[in-house]
Amino acid sequence: SGATWFVYIFIIQFKINLAIDDNPSFITQGSFGNQFHICVQFVVRLNSRMVSDVENGETVVQEGKAVLGVMGNHGVFYNPVQQFNRDISIHVIQSYINEKLGLGPIEDVLEKRGIKREADGIQILEALSASGLRSIRYAKELAGIKKITANDWSQAAVACITKNAISNGVDDIITPSQGDATAVMYANKKTKFDVVDLDPYGSPTPFLDSAVQCLSDGGLLCVTCTDMAVLCGNAADSCRAKYGSISLRSKGCHEMALRIVLNSIETHANRYGRYIEPLLSLSVDFYVRLFVRVRVGQNLAKSSIAKVGNVFVCTGCESFHTIRSGSYVSGPGSKLKLTHGPPVGKECNYCGHSHVMGGPFWLDPIHNRSFVSDLISSLKNDMAKDRYGTYKRMLGILSVVEEELPDVPLYYIHDRLSSLVRAGSGKINEIRSAILNGGFRVSQSHCHRLAIKTDAPSDFIWDMMRAWKHKYPTSKETKEPVAIAILSKESSNKISFEMHPNANPVSREAQLVRFQINPEKNWGPKMKSTTSICPDEENEKRKRNQGKYTKNKRKKLE
Repeated sequence: SGATWFVYIFIIQFKINLAIDDNPSFITQGSFGNQFHICVQFVVRLNSRMVSDVENGETVVQEGKAVLGVMGNHGVFYNPVQQFNRDISIHVIQSYINEKLGLGPIEDVLEKRGIKREADGIQILEALSASGLRSIRYAKELAGIKKITANDWSQAAVACITKNAISNGVDDIITPSQGDATAVMYANKKTKFDVVDLDPYGSPTPFLDSAVQCLSDGGLLCVTCTDMAVLCGNAADSCRAKYGSISLRSKGCHEMALRIVLNSIETHANRYGRYIEPLLSLSVDFYVRLFVRVRVGQNLAKSSIAKVGNVFVCTGCESFHTIRSGSYVSGPGSKLKLTHGPPVGKECNYCGHSHVMGGPFWLDPIHNRSFVSDLISSLKNDMAKDRYGTYKRMLGILSVVEEELPDVPLYYIHDRLSSLVRAGSGKINEIRSAILNGGFRVSQSHCHRLAIKTDAPSDFIWDMMRAWKHKYPTSKETKEPVAIAILSKESSNKISFEMHPNANPVSREAQLVRFQINPEKNWGPKMKSTTSICPDEENEKRKRNQGKYTKNKRKKLE
């Protein structure tokens, strides 16, 4: 581990110095710091993400080109699992800067990266900076930066940011700011930022209204949401209150979460004659991360009604149907046409169950395919491989994103389809082949490793699953009402499971890291304050809260 290597190297360095000077009194505070710095730099080369404890309760964090100290007793938040979040953010922002400033190919820009203030560069706001790690990485690893404002409401966090900016030599680029994030953004509605990064603990909705106003025309908004339980349907009422949409507990809930957040950002932007262009929308680990360009345009802001809509999901077979809120009739002077009626009946045509309605949410593409292609092209540069600690995962996920069908919202899950008709699982490429052989399109999704995203209608899907049941029957008699209802109907489509040449995705053939395993023990969004960097205390709190609801319920009954 990183800690073991640190001990080994420190002992070796200590013995070398003893050999030079027999008098151990040379180990002064400054000398100790030098030895410690040498050890940290060596261990960092072995592991680009590490946290090591040092004296006085301070924690040294190394990530990318940033090395910073965090005082544990001050409770400054840091989550090492989100290194992928920071790596992909750097890559996306650099691509955005290149496009905005015309810096040329990213291969040339990579060579120019360094601690240099650009007079004509862009201005970035990290509204919730905490330790300042993200801002420091931006300052040290991005080219074309004029100024970065690292804001936090906590005095301890601002002191930490100031100290770390100086120690990393970027204090001329980073301006620490203490204040309420929304107040800071409202105060800059006229001066504007080119990039605003929101990475809150939980939901970003309290900050969206001010964020869309303080961005320049064409500015980049980077948003993280960690309240996935709310966005994925466990609390539809809370989702409606926070995001203005009803979330559903369905197999496509993670993509639905992305579309709910996009709709929320768009709604905030539309109030001020602005609209969004999604560049990249990711659902990874325990959070979603979105990158959207915010543009000014009253007419296009009003046309957002054609970009959003609702979804109807069957409570039995989980078939889904989307419907847009409206459309524009082509011709001289575009005319709005509102959508009439739901796309489904009172009962599901396939299993007889009722439907639930979710939304409204974003129904247009959630990625800019051209932008994603540029990200992949620049990521394949040799310099990028050494720059990002999560390089392999970045390349894998972006490759899957590029393969996704851009105009098809949501998806089915392979093993869930098999379960609904009580059939064996089989291979997912056989399902993909059947869809392709039927003349429809199909792709995977970065949101789920077994996702089947297709433009095939539900009629074809259930005809395919009836044929699948014959191909992979189970020994037990089917007694589930949903399975009986689906299997009892006649098929109208000819189904062929013959292997199609395009059934296996290119990213899968290349064996890219698409869906990684859990990165570490007890990983996740972490808890606030000191528990984020005190694992023992965090585990104790987790144990105390285990079964808390049941314990309290028993006490009331006693």
